[in-house]
Amino acid sequence: MYREILRDESYIRRLRAALRAQYGIEAYRITPAERGYYGETWKVQTASGDYFLKIDALPFHRVRFRRGLSVVDYLCGCGVDFAGEVVRTRRGELCWTFDGAAAGLFACIDGKNVETDQTKPAEYQMLCQVYRLTKPWLGLPAATFSDEAAGEFYRRWEALAAAPKTEGDRALLALLEKFRDSHLHCARQLSRLAARCGQEKSPLYLTHGDAGGNFFAGKTQNYILDWDEAMYAPPERDAWVMGCYGWARDLFDDTLAANGVDGRLSMERLAYYCFHMYFFYLNEFLTVQPVCDQTWKAAGYLEDGWIKSRVAFADTVSRALCTPGSMTAPASC
Repeated sequence: MYREILRDESYIRRLRAALRAQYGIEAYRITPAERGYYGETWKVQTASGDYFLKIDALPFHRVRFRRGLSVVDYLCGCGVDFAGEVVRTRRGELCWTFDGAAAGLFACIDGKNVETDQTKPAEYQMLCQVYRLTKPWLGLPAATFSDEAAGEFYRRWEALAAAPKTEGDRALLALLEKFRDSHLHCARQLSRLAARCGQEKSPLYLTHGDAGGNFFAGKTQNYILDWDEAMYAPPERDAWVMGCYGWARDLFDDTLAANGVDGRLSMERLAYYCFHMYFFYLNEFLTVQPVCDQTWKAAGYLEDGWIKSRVAFADTVSRALCTPGSMTAPASC
């Protein structure tokens, strides 16, 4: 977490003054909040209510953060009450600049970050509501079926290996080397599935990318927060993480149908996203490494992480594709 950087009382005073200037609010207390992976997250308490403040100083992520604010604002304008609510500045802007970082203020919610099998029906229902609100020209990237995520990983790995600067860098490099065969296997499978999936025409929807990890259960309602990774993509981009479970696939398909969203989940696309996201998270670790050592996160991910079962499921799908007439749903992991 980037809150590891010391923020003293003078910093809080400047933050309080900035909130006064930007929003006309008087914060009597500002304390670290317990959510968020990127940037700083703060709870802002005022006499009229509480807010959630996010400050993102990472250059590679600021564009995503601003884009996510626009998505939340669009969904709120459509009547969605579970995606959070961005508070506009006095000038009507969604974000502002503080110490060179992008800052955004949200209405505070009463909820706890949870993800269980029991939260999936609500999560899928909310995602399908968002799919129905998909419209073009929201300034979002559109997903394509390619193996570029693997290519990016190898380029970042090579760049770190060429100039490791810290003991953490060297530890991360040793960890990546340990799993070299796994990386190569996943890269080959990703390339193969990308070629197959790219031949199909599938509708693209406004997807979240990590709805389960950002599911908040409140006393009166549930929320899906943090839309920074929003993208036009097939529903498999949201469904892949639980796609290795037959009951979850059935639930997602049933929820799509109940909400009038065309199509059913494709086993090929689910497998593709398992391999694609394998590299997505590795790329995140390598990107953040210069700012904050990610070795322990990467170790948990590769050695003990949930990603193993997703890759095993994707391998099962991939093997079935090689056997004519055997393309049936593989056993749940």
